[in-house]
Amino acid sequence: METKELFKKTLIGQIRALDQFGTWVNKSDEDLLVEKYVKTKEEMKNIPIIADIDEMQTQDIRLVYQAVALAFEKMTGIMCSVVMEMSHEGFGRVVVFADDIVLCDKGFKDAHRYSFRTLENLEEEGEKLLMKANERYKKYKS
Repeated sequence: METKELFKKTLIGQIRALDQFGTWVNKSDEDLLVEKYVKTKEEMKNIPIIADIDEMQTQDIRLVYQAVALAFEKMTGIMCSVVMEMSHEGFGRVVVFADDIVLCDKGFKDAHRYSFRTLENLEEEGEKLLMKANERYKKYKS
């Protein structure tokens, strides 16, 4: 399975696992990802530059990086962990690591605005993070 598809399936699995009341059962995978992660320019204009981040947005960001970690585990068999620290104002950092190697990390200044323009952008970002994680692990373990 190619990395883009692996990331997408893993992210969808992570999201659906949290749907304890069946709220999203009738939504297609693509619709679910678009609802959670894709915002148009017009939608972005309605989000203030400075604002507090809610718990759901924090969780959605974490799910992207958990999907990277789980997809990396599926590819390599090596267990990963995700550490995320986020202030209520949307400042923070997320780190994915395996053993003593940081596979990927990202700092946030305005996490409440975290989104992608298209579903393809989300998939490409996931693929990029997963490829980078794999390359870093190989580099530091060789």
